[in-house]
Formats: sequence, C-alpha cells, structure tokens
Amino acid sequence: MKPPFIAAMMTGLLLQGGCASAPLAPGAAPSRTPLDDSRFYQGVWYEIGRPRMWLTNGCVAGATEYTRLDARRVKVRDTCRQGGPQGKEKAITGAGYILDPGTNAQLRVRYFGVVRWEYRVLDHDEGYTWFISTNPSFDKLWIYTRDPSPSQVLITDLTRRASAFGYDTSLLEFPDAPFP
Repeated sequence: MKPPFIAAMMTGLLLQGGCASAPLAPGAAPSRTPLDDSRFYQGVWYEIGRPRMWLTNGCVAGATEYTRLDARRVKVRDTCRQGGPQGKEKAITGAGYILDPGTNAQLRVRYFGVVRWEYRVLDHDEGYTWFISTNPSFDKLWIYTRDPSPSQVLITDLTRRASAFGYDTSLLEFPDAPFP
C-alpha cells in the first residue's frame, strides 16, 4: 500500500469511528442467538450491501476475511477492488476482539493499532451462510454472505430483514460486480 492510501484510510476510519453516540434504532440490539465463533469468525464473507462511504467509492468485490486466533481474538482483513473486479486490491488488516464471549456477536477491531471500530451482528442464519451487522450507533449497516454471487431473492430477503430492524435500506448500496 502506498502511504497516501494508508493516511486516507486512517482518516476515514477515525472520522467514521467517532460517530458512535446516537441511540440504536428500535429492534437493533445485537443478536441474542449465540454465534459459533469457530464457524462465524473463520473464512471469507462477501459484502453484498453496504453504506455509502467515500472510503469505498469506486470499490467493488468487497470482502472480509476472519481468522480466529483464540477464543477472544480474531484477525480481520477487509478488501475491495478499485474500479472493477480485476482492479487493484485495497486492503486493511486489523486485530479483532470479541466483546461478548458466549454470544460472540460484538467485535471491536483495531486498525493500525489506533483506529477502533465496533461491529454488532444483528441477524444470521443457522447455516452461517449470511449475516447482517451494524455499528453501535446503527447509522451504518452491512449485509454479507458466504456466496460471492447470492440470488436476487436472497438479497431482497436480507434487505427486508435489515428494514425490519428499523434501518433505512435506501442508504445501502449494492455494488454490482462479480468477484474475481
């Protein structure tokens, strides 16, 4: 990575990470169903729906790869491709820490050792093929699947689920690009 990219990523994460003071929307509490951390925090999840952010402008084929290190720690690698599926990869790696052992639905990630971001899993399926997550202030929401090309029926269902939590799904973008 080039230094300007790192500076831009840090600035963006700092600006977005500092916006965590608004109350959760009705029904937006983290999942009460415990996640099997050995299944959930392992492997690649593909970003299907995401908030519009300048940090990901022009990025497609977003993904998060989790590597479980122990019962509480997870390595997190977020990637996307600039300009198209075959474009240059943008990546950022962070150290994740499970905040709610037993339920495993809340993860704090430190990027560059100083930028902190928290994620909360709102909903997931029993087969660990999709999940919906948000930040603590519920102003950003993500939809992920294990399948890089889920059906439109599944995307519509997951968008409906996000809406049922009180999230304004018109704020989401769904990058239309296959994964490399």
